[in-house]
Amino acid sequence: MKVPVYSIDGKKLKEIELPSQFYEEYRPDLIKRAVLAIQSHKRQPYGASPEAGKRHSAKLSRRRRAYKGAYGLGISRVPRKTMWRRGMHFGWVGAVAPGTVGGRRAHPPKAEKVWDEKINKKEKRKAIRSALATTKEKELLAWETAYEGTLPIVIEDKFEELTKTKDVEKVFEALNLSKELERASKKKVRAGRGKLRGRRYKKKKGPLIVVSKRCKLIKSADNLPGVDIAVVNNLNAELLAPGLKPRLTIFTEQAIKKLKEENLFYDKK
Repeated sequence: MKVPVYSIDGKKLKEIELPSQFYEEYRPDLIKRAVLAIQSHKRQPYGASPEAGKRHSAKLSRRRRAYKGAYGLGISRVPRKTMWRRGMHFGWVGAVAPGTVGGRRAHPPKAEKVWDEKINKKEKRKAIRSALATTKEKELLAWETAYEGTLPIVIEDKFEELTKTKDVEKVFEALNLSKELERASKKKVRAGRGKLRGRRYKKKKGPLIVVSKRCKLIKSADNLPGVDIAVVNNLNAELLAPGLKPRLTIFTEQAIKKLKEENLFYDKK
Protein backbone atom coordinates (compact mmCIF):
# COMPACT_ATOMS: atom_id res chain seq x y z
CA MET A 1 0.00 0.00 0.00
CA LYS A 2 1.38 3.39 -1.02
CA VAL A 3 0.67 6.59 0.89
CA PRO A 4 1.39 10.20 -0.11
CA VAL A 5 4.20 12.20 1.50
CA TYR A 6 3.14 15.79 2.24
CA SER A 7 5.29 18.90 2.48
CA ILE A 8 5.08 21.19 5.51
CA ASP A 9 2.82 23.38 3.31
CA GLY A 10 0.33 20.52 2.90
CA LYS A 11 1.23 19.76 -0.75
CA LYS A 12 1.63 16.21 -2.01
CA LEU A 13 5.28 15.53 -2.93
CA LYS A 14 5.44 11.82 -3.77
CA GLU A 15 4.27 8.39 -2.62
CA ILE A 16 6.07 5.77 -0.52
CA GLU A 17 5.36 2.13 0.29
CA LEU A 18 4.41 1.31 3.88
CA PRO A 19 6.66 -1.27 5.60
CA SER A 20 5.40 -4.69 6.69
CA GLN A 21 4.66 -3.54 10.27
CA PHE A 22 1.52 -1.81 8.93
CA TYR A 23 0.04 -5.08 7.62
CA GLU A 24 -0.13 -6.87 10.96
CA GLU A 25 -3.41 -8.46 12.07
CA TYR A 26 -5.53 -6.27 14.38
CA ARG A 27 -5.31 -7.83 17.86
CA PRO A 28 -7.16 -5.68 20.44
CA ASP A 29 -6.57 -8.36 23.10
CA LEU A 30 -2.78 -8.07 22.76
CA ILE A 31 -2.90 -4.27 22.61
CA LYS A 32 -4.93 -4.24 25.83
CA ARG A 33 -2.47 -6.56 27.55
CA ALA A 34 0.53 -4.45 26.52
CA VAL A 35 -1.13 -1.16 27.56
CA LEU A 36 -2.15 -2.48 30.98
CA ALA A 37 1.38 -3.82 31.54
CA ILE A 38 2.83 -0.34 30.84
CA GLN A 39 0.27 1.36 33.09
CA SER A 40 0.91 -1.10 35.93
CA HIS A 41 4.54 0.09 36.13
CA LYS A 42 3.32 3.64 36.74
CA ARG A 43 1.21 2.60 39.71
CA GLN A 44 2.52 3.79 43.07
CA PRO A 45 2.55 1.16 45.84
CA TYR A 46 0.51 2.03 48.91
CA GLY A 47 -0.27 0.41 52.22
CA ALA A 48 -0.64 0.72 55.96
CA SER A 49 2.33 0.87 58.31
CA PRO A 50 3.23 -2.70 59.38
CA GLU A 51 3.04 -1.54 63.04
CA ALA A 52 -0.30 0.28 62.72
CA GLY A 53 -2.63 -0.77 65.54
CA LYS A 54 0.06 -2.92 67.21
CA ARG A 55 1.80 -0.23 69.23
CA HIS A 56 0.24 -1.20 72.58
CA SER A 57 1.34 -3.65 75.20
CA ALA A 58 -1.90 -5.59 75.30
CA LYS A 59 -0.91 -8.96 76.68
CA LEU A 60 -3.48 -10.30 79.13
CA SER A 61 -2.98 -13.67 80.80
CA ARG A 62 -5.86 -16.15 81.19
CA ARG A 63 -3.95 -18.46 83.55
CA ARG A 64 -5.43 -19.16 86.99
CA ARG A 65 -2.75 -17.65 89.25
CA ALA A 66 -1.02 -15.20 86.86
CA TYR A 67 -0.45 -11.64 88.02
CA LYS A 68 -2.72 -9.22 86.16
CA GLY A 69 -4.76 -12.12 84.84
CA ALA A 70 -8.38 -12.22 83.70
CA TYR A 71 -9.11 -15.77 84.85
CA GLY A 72 -12.54 -16.11 86.43
CA LEU A 73 -13.65 -12.53 85.67
CA GLY A 74 -16.16 -13.58 83.03
CA ILE A 75 -14.76 -11.34 80.31
CA SER A 76 -13.99 -12.17 76.68
CA ARG A 77 -10.52 -13.16 75.49
CA VAL A 78 -9.88 -9.90 73.63
CA PRO A 79 -6.32 -8.56 74.17
CA ARG A 80 -6.49 -5.56 76.52
CA LYS A 81 -4.18 -2.75 77.60
CA THR A 82 -4.10 -1.56 81.22
CA MET A 83 -5.43 1.96 81.78
CA TRP A 84 -5.32 2.03 85.60
CA ARG A 85 -4.93 -0.25 88.59
CA ARG A 86 -5.78 -0.27 92.30
CA GLY A 87 -3.95 -3.09 93.99
CA MET A 88 -5.03 -6.20 92.08
CA HIS A 89 -7.95 -4.41 90.46
CA PHE A 90 -7.21 -3.37 86.86
CA GLY A 91 -9.03 -1.18 84.35
CA TRP A 92 -8.65 -2.61 80.86
CA VAL A 93 -9.49 -1.38 77.35
CA GLY A 94 -9.47 -3.65 74.31
CA ALA A 95 -6.51 -3.12 71.93
CA VAL A 96 -4.63 -4.67 68.98
CA ALA A 97 -7.52 -6.93 67.87
CA PRO A 98 -9.36 -5.80 64.68
CA GLY A 99 -12.67 -5.32 66.53
CA THR A 100 -11.27 -2.83 69.05
CA VAL A 101 -10.90 0.95 68.95
CA GLY A 102 -7.43 1.81 67.58
CA GLY A 103 -6.75 -1.86 66.81
CA ARG A 104 -5.06 -3.19 63.69
CA ARG A 105 -6.94 -3.86 60.46
CA ALA A 106 -7.53 -7.53 59.71
CA HIS A 107 -6.19 -7.45 56.13
CA PRO A 108 -4.73 -4.00 55.33
CA PRO A 109 -3.23 -3.10 51.93
CA LYS A 110 0.45 -4.10 52.04
CA ALA A 111 3.10 -1.68 50.75
CA GLU A 112 5.32 -4.59 49.69
CA LYS A 113 2.77 -5.84 47.15
CA VAL A 114 4.19 -5.87 43.59
CA TRP A 115 1.74 -4.30 41.11
CA ASP A 116 3.89 -4.74 37.99
CA GLU A 117 2.37 -6.93 35.29
CA LYS A 118 4.65 -8.82 32.94
CA ILE A 119 4.32 -9.43 29.20
CA ASN A 120 6.45 -11.57 26.88
CA LYS A 121 8.76 -9.74 24.47
CA LYS A 122 7.20 -11.33 21.39
CA GLU A 123 3.70 -10.42 22.56
CA LYS A 124 4.80 -6.85 23.29
CA ARG A 125 6.33 -6.45 19.82
CA LYS A 126 3.31 -7.98 18.13
CA ALA A 127 1.06 -5.60 20.08
CA ILE A 128 3.10 -2.61 18.81
CA ARG A 129 2.90 -3.88 15.22
CA SER A 130 -0.84 -4.40 15.61
CA ALA A 131 -1.24 -0.86 17.01
CA LEU A 132 0.82 0.51 14.10
CA ALA A 133 -1.48 -1.28 11.65
CA THR A 134 -4.53 0.44 13.18
CA THR A 135 -3.12 3.89 12.29
CA LYS A 136 -4.09 3.30 8.62
CA GLU A 137 -7.63 2.04 9.30
CA LYS A 138 -10.22 4.82 8.90
CA GLU A 139 -13.02 2.66 10.30
CA LEU A 140 -11.17 2.16 13.59
CA LEU A 141 -10.23 5.85 13.88
CA ALA A 142 -13.71 7.16 13.06
CA TRP A 143 -14.62 7.41 16.79
CA GLU A 144 -11.92 10.03 17.33
CA THR A 145 -11.39 12.10 14.19
CA ALA A 146 -13.20 13.48 11.19
CA TYR A 147 -10.00 13.57 9.08
CA GLU A 148 -10.80 12.41 5.55
CA GLY A 149 -7.35 12.15 3.95
CA THR A 150 -5.14 9.10 3.50
CA LEU A 151 -3.97 7.36 6.65
CA PRO A 152 -1.41 7.22 8.13
CA ILE A 153 -0.27 10.82 7.54
CA VAL A 154 3.35 10.99 6.31
CA ILE A 155 5.18 14.31 6.16
CA GLU A 156 8.59 15.36 4.83
CA ASP A 157 11.66 15.41 7.09
CA LYS A 158 11.77 19.24 7.26
CA PHE A 159 8.98 18.90 9.83
CA GLU A 160 11.53 17.62 12.36
CA GLU A 161 13.57 20.85 12.18
CA LEU A 162 10.78 23.30 13.12
CA THR A 163 11.79 25.31 16.19
CA LYS A 164 8.62 27.30 16.93
CA THR A 165 5.24 26.10 18.14
CA LYS A 166 3.38 28.53 15.86
CA ASP A 167 5.15 26.97 12.84
CA VAL A 168 4.00 23.51 13.94
CA GLU A 169 0.44 24.86 14.24
CA LYS A 170 0.66 26.15 10.65
CA VAL A 171 1.61 22.65 9.47
CA PHE A 172 -1.45 21.23 11.27
CA GLU A 173 -3.63 23.82 9.51
CA ALA A 174 -2.09 22.95 6.13
CA LEU A 175 -2.89 19.25 6.75
CA ASN A 176 -6.50 20.08 7.80
CA LEU A 177 -5.80 19.00 11.38
CA SER A 178 -6.57 22.27 13.20
CA LYS A 179 -9.88 20.77 14.40
CA GLU A 180 -7.88 18.04 16.14
CA LEU A 181 -5.99 20.62 18.21
CA GLU A 182 -9.29 22.37 18.96
CA ARG A 183 -10.89 19.12 20.14
CA ALA A 184 -7.91 18.22 22.35
CA SER A 185 -7.73 21.69 23.93
CA LYS A 186 -11.16 21.42 25.58
CA LYS A 187 -11.12 20.62 29.30
CA LYS A 188 -13.84 18.85 31.23
CA VAL A 189 -14.24 18.89 35.02
CA ARG A 190 -13.95 15.35 36.32
CA ALA A 191 -16.95 13.83 38.05
CA GLY A 192 -16.21 12.40 41.47
CA ARG A 193 -13.59 12.44 44.18
CA GLY A 194 -10.64 12.87 41.80
CA LYS A 195 -11.39 16.64 41.76
CA LEU A 196 -9.85 16.86 45.23
CA ARG A 197 -6.80 14.79 44.34
CA GLY A 198 -5.07 16.85 41.68
CA ARG A 199 -7.04 15.33 38.79
CA ARG A 200 -9.67 18.06 38.42
CA TYR A 201 -9.66 18.27 34.63
CA LYS A 202 -9.96 15.62 31.93
CA LYS A 203 -8.49 16.26 28.47
CA LYS A 204 -8.73 14.30 25.25
CA LYS A 205 -5.74 12.89 23.40
CA GLY A 206 -4.70 14.63 20.19
CA PRO A 207 -2.51 13.31 17.36
CA LEU A 208 0.74 11.42 17.92
CA ILE A 209 3.84 12.62 16.03
CA VAL A 210 6.47 9.96 15.30
CA VAL A 211 9.97 11.24 14.42
CA SER A 212 13.14 9.42 13.39
CA LYS A 213 15.51 10.83 16.07
CA ARG A 214 15.88 13.37 18.87
CA CYS A 215 15.15 16.65 17.08
CA LYS A 216 13.99 20.25 17.57
CA LEU A 217 10.35 19.31 16.97
CA ILE A 218 10.20 17.40 20.28
CA LYS A 219 10.54 20.71 22.13
CA SER A 220 8.58 22.96 19.74
CA ALA A 221 5.49 20.69 19.56
CA ASP A 222 5.44 19.97 23.28
CA ASN A 223 3.07 22.85 24.09
CA LEU A 224 0.34 21.75 21.69
CA PRO A 225 -2.68 20.44 23.65
CA GLY A 226 -3.10 16.66 23.57
CA VAL A 227 -0.18 16.12 21.16
CA ASP A 228 2.51 13.55 22.00
CA ILE A 229 5.88 13.24 20.23
CA ALA A 230 7.90 10.01 20.19
CA VAL A 231 11.05 8.73 18.51
CA VAL A 232 10.15 5.73 16.34
CA ASN A 233 12.46 3.38 18.30
CA ASN A 234 10.65 4.28 21.54
CA LEU A 235 7.10 3.56 20.38
CA ASN A 236 4.91 1.46 22.63
CA ALA A 237 1.32 0.22 22.67
CA GLU A 238 0.10 2.94 25.06
CA LEU A 239 1.42 5.78 22.87
CA LEU A 240 -0.19 4.30 19.76
CA ALA A 241 -3.46 3.26 21.44
CA PRO A 242 -4.13 5.26 24.62
CA GLY A 243 -7.29 4.04 26.31
CA LEU A 244 -6.97 0.87 24.17
CA LYS A 245 -8.28 2.74 21.12
CA PRO A 246 -6.36 3.59 17.91
CA ARG A 247 -5.04 7.11 17.49
CA LEU A 248 -4.47 9.54 14.62
CA THR A 249 -0.71 9.39 13.95
CA ILE A 250 1.66 11.55 11.90
CA PHE A 251 4.94 9.98 10.73
CA THR A 252 7.94 11.73 9.23
CA GLU A 253 9.27 10.13 6.04
CA GLN A 254 12.54 9.17 7.74
CA ALA A 255 10.64 7.45 10.58
CA ILE A 256 8.85 5.23 8.03
CA LYS A 257 12.18 4.40 6.37
CA LYS A 258 13.72 3.56 9.74
CA LEU A 259 10.90 1.12 10.50
CA LYS A 260 11.75 -0.76 7.30
CA GLU A 261 15.55 -0.54 7.33
CA GLU A 262 16.02 -1.50 10.98
CA ASN A 263 13.15 -4.02 10.94
CA LEU A 264 11.82 -2.53 14.18
CA PHE A 265 9.44 -4.45 16.46
CA TYR A 266 10.19 -7.81 14.93
CA ASP A 267 11.88 -10.69 16.74
CA LYS A 268 15.52 -10.30 15.90
CA LYS A 269 17.28 -13.60 15.11
